[in-house]
Order: sequence, then C-alpha cells, then structure tokens
Amino acid sequence: MELFNGILSIHGVTFLMISVLAVAALGYILGRVTIKGVSLGTAGVFLIALVYGGVFYDKLSDEMGSAFVTNSLKIVETLGLVLFVSSVGFIAGPNFFGNFKKNFKSYVLLAIMIILSAGLVCAGCIKIGSNYSDLESDKFTAIMAGILSGALTSTPGLSAAKEAVDENYTDSVAVGSGIAYIFGVIGVVLFVQLIPKILKADMAKEREFLKSNAQNAKKAKSDKKLIEMDSFGLMPFAIAAVIGIIVGSFKYKNFSLSTTGGCLLVCLIFGHFGRAGSINIMPKDTTLKVLRELGLMLFLIGSGIKGGAKFVDDFELIYLLYGMLMTLIPMIIGFLFAKYVLKLNLLNTLGSITGGMTSTPALGTLITTAGTEDVAAAYAATYPIALISVVLTEQFIIMLF
Repeated sequence: MELFNGILSIHGVTFLMISVLAVAALGYILGRVTIKGVSLGTAGVFLIALVYGGVFYDKLSDEMGSAFVTNSLKIVETLGLVLFVSSVGFIAGPNFFGNFKKNFKSYVLLAIMIILSAGLVCAGCIKIGSNYSDLESDKFTAIMAGILSGALTSTPGLSAAKEAVDENYTDSVAVGSGIAYIFGVIGVVLFVQLIPKILKADMAKEREFLKSNAQNAKKAKSDKKLIEMDSFGLMPFAIAAVIGIIVGSFKYKNFSLSTTGGCLLVCLIFGHFGRAGSINIMPKDTTLKVLRELGLMLFLIGSGIKGGAKFVDDFELIYLLYGMLMTLIPMIIGFLFAKYVLKLNLLNTLGSITGGMTSTPALGTLITTAGTEDVAAAYAATYPIALISVVLTEQFIIMLF
C-alpha cells in the first residue's frame, strides 16, 4: 500500500485521470477474453471498475474527501452518458422515424411487456421476501424498488424511487440499485450475444432482414454543398447535446426525460434532418463511432467504481438473486413476445430488448455482435416508452406496498 499512498499524493484531478485510464486499459483487456465466441466486450471495463471501487473507493474518499471523489465520478459517468446517448441518437436518426412509424405498436407493446413483467416480478419478490426479512416493511420495499431500478439499469427509475420513498430510506434505494446493477449490465450484455448463438442465426441474413424492413427516412441529398462548421462535426454534436441536457432537465410531477432521454430525443431529430438550411448538422460517421465508444467506456467506469463500493458494503446474496430474477424474467418474456407474437426479426427484437431494458451497455455490445449500426433505431424507439413505464412502475410499487 506504500506505493498507493505515494500515488495519492498526486493532485486529485491527475490521479482521477490516471485511475480512469488504467481501469479502461485493464477493462478492454478483460473484455477481449472470449469463451466459446462470447465476450464481455466493453462491459469488461465495468467489471474492472467494480473491483477497483470495491478495493480503493473508501481509501480514495478518506484521502481526497468523499465529496470530491463522488462528484468527480458523477462527472465522468454523466459525460460518458451524454456522449454515448447523443451518438446513438445521431446514428439512429436517419432511419428512426420511418422504422418507428412502421413498428410503432410493436415497440410500445414490447416496452410495456418488459417493464410490466419486471414490476410483477418485483412485487412478487416483495410479497414473498417480506415474510423472511428482518427489515421493517418500508425499508425492505425501498431496497426492492432500488433493486428493480438496478436490474433495469435505469437512472430515472432510481431517481423516481428515491423521490417516492420516505426520506429516511433513500439510501436503502441506492443500496438495492447498486447490488442489482452489476447483473443488470452483464446479464443483458451476455443475453444479446448468446441468443444469436443459441438460435444459430445467420447474422448476414439477419442484417439484410433488418435493412429491408427499415424505411430509410433520409432526405435526398442536395446538389448544393453544405457548410461544414468543423471537419469532424463536433459543433453540431455539442449543440445537440446541450439542448438535450436542457430538455431532459425539465420536470413535471416528478417525471422528466432525464439527461438520457433528452439527449436521445434531440439527437434523433438532428440526425433525422441532417441539415439546418445550408449548414450540415450531421457529424461524421467516424466521429460518432469514436464518441459512442468513448462515452460508453466513461459511463461504465463512473458507475462501476461507485457501484463497487456499495456492493462490498451492502451485499446480500438474496438481494443479488432478486435482481437476477428482475433482469432475466422480463428479458426472456420480452424476447418470446417479440419473436412469436409481434413477429419481429431477430436484430429488431434484440435492439428493442436493449431499449426495453434501458440497457445502454448492451446496445454497444449488440452493435458489435450484429455488425450494423441499424439496431440502434430499435433501441431508440423502445427506450422512451420503457423510460416512462419504469418510472410509473417504481412509483406504483412503492405506493402499493
């Protein structure tokens, strides 16, 4: 620990940067490990961040101050989320509205089915688990509501649950979310890789099905050359992200789109139109891919380090089991419903499930697994419905129990 104590003497911001980059490097090494064709990919960063947080978070807080560490990680997490979701919005934008119009009922029904299933599993766990828990009823319900938000990796759901419970139990909500979040990330990441292998899907054919079923809403390109504000398209990206953050900050009766929903909505619109008069407002494809991966990495590091600290302090095996049920059962039900009732093709189904589970990391994995960015349109179409549904479900469960 002498070396570690010596490193801590480095200025706090510098040490934070070293930590983020070291976790990223080790995480990508872990994510590269492949077993029978399945790998963690970028989610490997999340696992390393969890371990790092579990081992060093308390030490960092003692040496640098809890507020500094917490706020720094929140900045890393939020910046990552903005970069990732904004990139996804731009990528999905050209095809989104046509695809959404064609499959509107399917996306709405699937999102509601997934969140409703998760809510029923949560209610069942509360009903059964309360008989065996030593905790008082309100605290146990708060923990279970947190587990639901973690199982669905839903920050808006976590926020809604915190606002709905008694102020004495907001920490209990965070505890539950921190414990369930781990499998909530890894479970969906593995699911979108395993299902194509289990079904022995021909991914080339699936990509063709996806492309043929999507109504490309791109506007015909004008012969007039558009004005580029910069060679990478960072200016329109930044403007869209700023507007998205502002839109997401508005609240109505404890509901808001959040940063995620606001950035996704605004960037979908920017990506759909692609131009404002003679000005190009569509970033380069290479820019979007880099920012998408960078954003996902930062998001997983920020949330992973914090989650690792909570996991070590508050872990109970039964809570992890509850969280696994709330992740797996809705995902399986959603997949079967999409495949056999809605008759969606495989990649549209998996893209919709990542949106219905509000799983940002799983979308990144699915894009790599599918070999096409087009799956982002299904995610973007299902996500807003799931976002609203999970917030309402959290509030209803707390009110019911």
